[in-house]
Amino acid sequence: MKKNKTTHLMAGIYIIIFVAVFLVLTGRFMYIQATGEIDGVSLDEWAEQKRTSSYTLSAERGKIFDKNGMTLAYDRPTYRMYAILDEAYSDKSEEPLHVEDPQKTAETLAPLLDVEVSEILDPLKRGIENGRFQVEFGKIGKELSQQKKDEISELDIPGINFEEESIRYYPNGMFASHIIGFARETEIETDDGYKNEIIGIAGMENEMNDLLSGTDGFISYQRDRYNKKLLDPNEIIQLPEDGDDVYLTIDQKIQTLLEDVLSQVDENYNPKKMNAIVMDAKTGQVLAMSSRPSYDPNNPENVENWYNDVISTPFEPGSTVKMFTWAAAIEEGVYNGSEGFQSGSYQPNEQVKKIHDHNGGEGWGVISYDEGFQRSSNVATAKLVWEKIGTDTFLEYLHAFGFHEKTGIDLPGEVAGQILYNWPLEKITTSFGQGSTTTPIQQMKAATAIANDGKMLQPYVIDKIVDSTNGKVIEQKSPNVVGEPISAETADQVLKLLESVVNGENGTGKIYQLDDYTVGGKTGTAEIPNPDGGGYLTGKENYVFSFLGMAPIEDPELIMYVSIQQPELEPTETGSVPLSFVFNNVVENSLHYLNIDPDIEGNDRIQQITVPKLIGENATESEDMLVKQGLKVSLVGDGEEIVAASVTEGEAVLPSDRIILITDEPQMPDIIGWSLRDVMKLTDLMQLKVETFGNGYVVTQNIPEGTPIKENDYLGVELLPPDEEPEENVDDNRNGEEAEELTDEASTEEE
Repeated sequence: MKKNKTTHLMAGIYIIIFVAVFLVLTGRFMYIQATGEIDGVSLDEWAEQKRTSSYTLSAERGKIFDKNGMTLAYDRPTYRMYAILDEAYSDKSEEPLHVEDPQKTAETLAPLLDVEVSEILDPLKRGIENGRFQVEFGKIGKELSQQKKDEISELDIPGINFEEESIRYYPNGMFASHIIGFARETEIETDDGYKNEIIGIAGMENEMNDLLSGTDGFISYQRDRYNKKLLDPNEIIQLPEDGDDVYLTIDQKIQTLLEDVLSQVDENYNPKKMNAIVMDAKTGQVLAMSSRPSYDPNNPENVENWYNDVISTPFEPGSTVKMFTWAAAIEEGVYNGSEGFQSGSYQPNEQVKKIHDHNGGEGWGVISYDEGFQRSSNVATAKLVWEKIGTDTFLEYLHAFGFHEKTGIDLPGEVAGQILYNWPLEKITTSFGQGSTTTPIQQMKAATAIANDGKMLQPYVIDKIVDSTNGKVIEQKSPNVVGEPISAETADQVLKLLESVVNGENGTGKIYQLDDYTVGGKTGTAEIPNPDGGGYLTGKENYVFSFLGMAPIEDPELIMYVSIQQPELEPTETGSVPLSFVFNNVVENSLHYLNIDPDIEGNDRIQQITVPKLIGENATESEDMLVKQGLKVSLVGDGEEIVAASVTEGEAVLPSDRIILITDEPQMPDIIGWSLRDVMKLTDLMQLKVETFGNGYVVTQNIPEGTPIKENDYLGVELLPPDEEPEENVDDNRNGEEAEELTDEASTEEE
C-alpha cells in the first residue's frame, strides 16, 4: 500500500525527537555517573547524610558554689518520655518494641503521671493515624524525675522509652536568688537549624553564661531505616567540654541566716521592699546579699521584682550618708567636734530654703557637732558643707567616695546613683541624703574606706573560677583597693563617731547594740518622692528606714547595710525595730561563726564548741561526746568507725548546728524535721542524687529509715514550712514525744 507522505514525515519527526530525548537522558546519566552530582548536590554526600544519624552530646553546665564549696546551682538530670509506634521497629525482636495496645498503654501510664487517660491515648492515636514513627506527650512527658522514670520503666511497657535531659536546679530554693539568678532551656538558632540550650537569664547565671556553658560535642554514625547502627557505622565522637565552675564569696551560713530573718520580717511587717548586704570589711567580699520581694529560681513565675535592688535601684538614702560628710570635714581639717552650733533650723541665705532638723525643726538648743552627729542633725550637716568644707570641695569628696559612678561589682544590671548638684539647696540636701540618689552597694563601697584605714575596696561576689574537669583554679580574685579618699586618722575618728551613734547618750542607734560586740553605725530615715506629684509622701510608715553599721567597731570585720521601705508598724514601733531585728541577728551570729573574739567582756550567752578529731574515731563514743557538749548529732549507719563528717577538726560550731557523722556501714537516717541545708549536707557527704519539693522542713522521705545507702542513690524529700501539715501522714508510728522533739528542733533551726 502506497504510504502517505505525511505519515513518513511524522515518523521522521518522532524518530528525531526520540533520538534527541534518548541522547539527553543518556548524557544526563553519564554526567551524573561521572560527576556524582545533581543540581550541585553531591549524591555521595546526600546518601551519607540520609543514612547518618548525628546527636549532640551536651556539655554539662558548670556549677555555682558558695565560698566553702556548698553547691548552689547545678544541672539535674530529668527524663523526657516518648513512644515508638512503627510496627517495623519490632521486626527483629522477640519482644514488641512498639506500642501494641494504645488503650492499655494509656490506662497504665495515666495514674502514674496523674493525668486523664485521654491525655496519653489521644497523642498515640493521632500518631498511628498519621503514620508517625514515634510521638511525645508534651508537658506531661517532660522533666520527669529519676524516681518517676524508674517507676514507669519497671512496668516494661512496650514502646515507651526515655531520653535524658538536664534542667538547671537550685537546691536551696529562694536563696541569694538575685545574685545567683537562674538559667532556663531556650531555643537558639545555629548553623544546622535550631537547638535547645540552657541559657543564663539573670544574675550570675547570666553574667558568667559563656564560661558556665562549655562547648557541646556530638556523635554520628551510619544506620539503617530503623535507626540501628550498620556493622561498619563509620562512627565519629567529639566529646563535649563541660563548663567551668564558679565559686562565689557568699557564705552559705551567713546567707541562710540573712534569708531567714528577712523572711520573718517580711511576714511580720509586710514592707514594700527590703534590702540587706553583709561585706567583709577587710577584703570587699560580699558574704551575703538579699532582697524582698524575692523568688525561687526553680520556679520563676509571677516574680514581683526581677531587679537586684542592692545594685540596680538608686534612691534617696537619707542620713546614712552623713558619715561621709563628717569624714570630708575631718579630712579637710575644718572639723571641731566640741564646737557648738544652734540646732533646729538653718538658712544659708535668703535665696535658699530653710533646713530643719528631723524633730520638726525644734532642735536641741546649742549643741556640739559631735552631738549633732549622734542626733543626726540636718542643720549640723548643712553648716559643715556650706560654711566649713565648701560645696565645691564637698563634691570632690563625693567623687572620691565613688558616688558618681558604678562600683564595678561583678554582677549584671548595676546602676549608679545620680548626684544632683546644680542649685545651692541641692548641694546642701545631698550632704544629708536627700535629692541625690545612690545604691546600697555604693554606700557599702564608700564605707570600706572608713572601716579599712581610709582604703576603699571594690566589692565583689566571685571568689574564683575552677576548671570542672581537673579542679585547677583558672582565676582567683583578691581584694582591690580602688581609692583612698580619707586618711587612716580620719577613718579612726569617724569610727568613734559611729560608735557614739549606737552607744552614746544621745545616739539614735541604741537599738543596734549587740551583746558581745561593740557596734558603730549610722541610721537613716529617707523620704519617698510622691509618685502622684511633687514633694514627698507623709505619714509614719512612708519612709525608707535604713542602718549602715560595722563591728567590732575598734577594728571592723563586718559591714552591713539593711533597709526597709514602708513597713506596717505597730503604733508604738519605729522603723528601727524590724531593722535591728535583721542587723542584730545577722551580725552577732555571723561574728561568732567567723570566730571573731567578742570585745564586750563577761557575756557567755553564746558558747562555741571546737570540733575534735572525728574521722577514724569510734562512732558511738564520738556521738556521745558531742551530745554531752550540747550538739545535735545524727549518726548515719551502724558501723563502728566514722568515715566522713559534716564538720572538720578544729572548726567552731554553735549548739544549734547539726553534726552529721557517716559510719563505715551507712544507713538512711530519719530526716523528718530536718532543714534543707542539713539535707544537702547529708547528700554531699554521701554523694546522693537528691530531689527536693517545697521549702521549709522535711515531712516525707522516699528512702525508709535503716535502708543501706550508697553513692548515687536517689533521695527525694518533700519540705513544708513549720506551720503547715503534709497532706497525709507518712509515718503513723511516730509517737507524741518524738513529734514534740521535731517541733522544738524546727524552731531552733528557724531562729
